[in-house]
Amino acid sequence: MAVMPAAFFGHGNPMNALERNRYTEAWQAFGRSVPRPRAILVVSAHWYVQATAVTAMPRPRTIHDFYGFPRELFDVRYEPPGLPDLYDEIADVVHPTWVGADVDSWGIDHGTWSVLMHAFPDADIPVVQLSINALKPFDYHLQLGAALAPLRERGVLVIGSGNVVHNLGGVSRAMPDAGFDWAQRFDEQAKEFMVTDPTDVLRLDGHRDFDLAVPTPDHFLPLLYLAGVAGADALPADVLIDGYAYGSLSMTAYTVGMETPESSGSGFAAPLPDGPPADGANI
Repeated sequence: MAVMPAAFFGHGNPMNALERNRYTEAWQAFGRSVPRPRAILVVSAHWYVQATAVTAMPRPRTIHDFYGFPRELFDVRYEPPGLPDLYDEIADVVHPTWVGADVDSWGIDHGTWSVLMHAFPDADIPVVQLSINALKPFDYHLQLGAALAPLRERGVLVIGSGNVVHNLGGVSRAMPDAGFDWAQRFDEQAKEFMVTDPTDVLRLDGHRDFDLAVPTPDHFLPLLYLAGVAGADALPADVLIDGYAYGSLSMTAYTVGMETPESSGSGFAAPLPDGPPADGANI
């Protein structure tokens, strides 16, 4: 069985699920380049709860965890099978860390399906989500990512989905394809760490722009899972695609353990819905 790569995607606006731009083209190129996984394990910014849990249902539902978007986005269904048996494997590799089995409360949220419907459009590979435990410090998430690294040798593709820079309160519609100077400084420092020694991303909490770039940790923490996987296998990360959206969102994506595929997409990230993004967009 092929050793799977691992990846982090800056997913941004869920409308990217319906768009064709340079980011979605890069996600598609990624999906075409990896060996077929036995399963996909996603750490999504949008399952941010007070526990560490794994979805363990045979048919996870599509979750539309947002409002204020067009009807067509709510009509999206991404319905791959689950893989309940993967829970036991995950519980084994992360022991003694406790992981719960979620059999009915969650499913596949937009942090997962907005990316996977481009990377794996046939929805025929089992998908499992791992929650982000909001009660735990940053080093817990890095170490949990490292503990997941052996799953790569079992055919499991580990993906983090969030945004290195994610400040909805700072969004500027006048900057659809640009980043504020503070967003660029933070994203570039993260990039330097990821491509040299990924575990150094823990040091980002001391960056001068941390409070602006990471006003809440939910979208940043999935990056630590990829950094943990990379650190466990002594691998640097490679940049799959980078860029900014609306001043205060980074769209940077990384891969580990594979040659970065070329993509030829163009165009900036999907437009935002009408109204203040912080009041209902939940991106």
